[in-house]
Amino acid sequence: MRGMSRDLVALVVRRTHRLPVQVQELGSEGQGAVLARQFDAALMSVGFKLSGELLARLSALPEPRVAEAAGTGLAAVRELLGDHVRHNTYFVDFPHNVPDTAEFWFDLLVEALRAGRSAADPANGPGTDLLALPGYGTYRHDYEDLLSAHEEFLAGAGDRLTVLHLGDSPEREVAALYLALAGSTTPLGEEGLRDLATLARHCADGPQPAAIPVRENRATVNAARLHAGAGLLADTVTDVLRTACALFDGDVTLAAPTRFGPLPRPARRVLLAALDEVVAAAPGKLADVLRHRERFKRLGERLHPHEYPKWPHAAQVFAVARGEQRVRGLDGRVDELLAAGEPGAAAELLAAAAPGKLLRAFDRLLRAATAEADRAAVLAAAERALPAASGRLLLSLREHLENRERSGGERRVFVNRDARSHVADDLRPPLPAAERARLAAALDAETARRLPADPPPLLVDPEILDVALPLSGNASAAGIGVLPRGSVQPVRGELLRFFVYWKQQERATDFDLSALMLDASYDNPTWLSYTQLSSVAGAHSGDIVEAPDGASEFIDLRLSKVPGRYIVPEVNVYAGEGFQQVAESFFGWMLREEAQRGLPFEPRTVRAKSELRGAGRVALPLVFERCEDGEWYARWLHLHLRGFPHANQVETNRATVADLLRAALRRQHLTVRHLVDLMVANGARLLPWDGPAPDGPVTYLGLARPDDLPEGSRVITPENLRELVPA
Repeated sequence: MRGMSRDLVALVVRRTHRLPVQVQELGSEGQGAVLARQFDAALMSVGFKLSGELLARLSALPEPRVAEAAGTGLAAVRELLGDHVRHNTYFVDFPHNVPDTAEFWFDLLVEALRAGRSAADPANGPGTDLLALPGYGTYRHDYEDLLSAHEEFLAGAGDRLTVLHLGDSPEREVAALYLALAGSTTPLGEEGLRDLATLARHCADGPQPAAIPVRENRATVNAARLHAGAGLLADTVTDVLRTACALFDGDVTLAAPTRFGPLPRPARRVLLAALDEVVAAAPGKLADVLRHRERFKRLGERLHPHEYPKWPHAAQVFAVARGEQRVRGLDGRVDELLAAGEPGAAAELLAAAAPGKLLRAFDRLLRAATAEADRAAVLAAAERALPAASGRLLLSLREHLENRERSGGERRVFVNRDARSHVADDLRPPLPAAERARLAAALDAETARRLPADPPPLLVDPEILDVALPLSGNASAAGIGVLPRGSVQPVRGELLRFFVYWKQQERATDFDLSALMLDASYDNPTWLSYTQLSSVAGAHSGDIVEAPDGASEFIDLRLSKVPGRYIVPEVNVYAGEGFQQVAESFFGWMLREEAQRGLPFEPRTVRAKSELRGAGRVALPLVFERCEDGEWYARWLHLHLRGFPHANQVETNRATVADLLRAALRRQHLTVRHLVDLMVANGARLLPWDGPAPDGPVTYLGLARPDDLPEGSRVITPENLRELVPA
């Protein structure tokens, strides 16, 4: 790993579950077998293990090289699981000996009276502020006390075991990951863009992807290219605007404003030259300025285009932004045609000028087409636009059509780029069945055309079939075991425990973990929270109200005793910093066996750990659902509610959460199963999952990569699921 930053190597481990290992130098003698086995044992204590190939490679290396690889790999894995911090609990014996809620408050009151302390709140009259009682909300024991209070954890047959595979040299692994992320056909999300920026700075002078189809990815790469003295990849003026946002660590999605600071003259020249080239080649692209007029004004104040008369087309961009030059945008022309009752003509215009925009507007155009001739024109234009659209857009529209056969009047979930959601009545009439079915078939045919023509045989783990395709950047969150929004996975076990960890940045911050339980009609709520510490179903670990050094809360549930059908874990911001302001915050869940005992947090039992970074004050990572067969399943939500500025509680938002859940679970998501079916219909051979081991390369789709795939196999797991979406 010499010559390569340990942070970059850790990034590769985190995103690929591969440990980069430098090829052994000729003539060097390997003595690393003992250290390699110790590394393997340390990994197994947190639910990972070395693949046989990686163990053999490490064993052949000199000890210092093994020690370096082990230190980096183990640290990366522990952070991935959330085991890089100490998870304490308010009740030292949790999940045992959690008191009844009334008993708990009574004991605190007695303790305060004995100490001569008052909990009266002068601002609220003679009443008692229970949260101000001495000793409430802060740890009453240290981590060493927690260790001594719990029996040793016993490994169980159902513990998670994730294989860490052998990687190529650090340089090749970093370059390959950069090319995969930069060339992704789907948006990466906040953490993915940060990782891409890190990799792009390192790889700006090396090989580049043949295409960067996602605009946000392109802007992130452009920022690195600019620093390296290379030209920009831009075919719209908005590409240049996004690049400027990336230079100032701003929002390349343009969902939030970026504060532009002074730019050095070389950077100004590069940005202005790129704008000039785009507009000179296609003057009609000046209309794109209208969508982000204020941002272009602010950027123009920093670029000083008047100082560079050799780029007159760049100056036009800012003249349009200031209103000094008028352009007619495509959206305005489409609106005029729709107002005139000509949806067919609007569709024809979009098909010629912006095929992707046509497909995004298909629902609106078809609903506006009341005459049969107009419906036929809209549908024909959409079919002609399909070859020019991205694979992600094709699949997104296909998913949209799956959810448009029902009549209006139902509730509909809206989710923005920050995963903040709200629910409203869906007043749209259903799309005509014939046109909807015809376009769905055309979308499937176009998608199938882009799939590999003669792929290796398919080996598909049945549990990945219900994983949703990652079609948007906010459809998931960073972590391990995290699946895109809408994905469903079985929960096999009796004892379910979920947890939250947070560490405040600048001011006292109180996150509250809660579990809302609802019946099949999303009614009759019961819950566990800091106000309801225990029930027949389980227990809460106790409330922590500030986290200068980090804090954790847990909820333990016995699934067979849970009332109702749904369990909705919530993380409520009660006070202080939100999810985007704290230094760190994450949610996760684990499964245990009765006899395992151990600490409240045992990394081997962690099934998923998901970063919490949404814009709302209430986080809903997923829901657990008991289906008709009596089995439990987890369905990923990745949703946030705006909530209140402070004092968010499960008791006050339960109706809103129930309404959101009812609408969210009704939505159909396009899953891996859809693409597998298309591949099989396209001629791909599907191998039996429980059949003999394959004797040649395969395309493997599963939740984790097995250790014994034939050489040359292509592997698709949740870590690189985006690669399944065709370009």
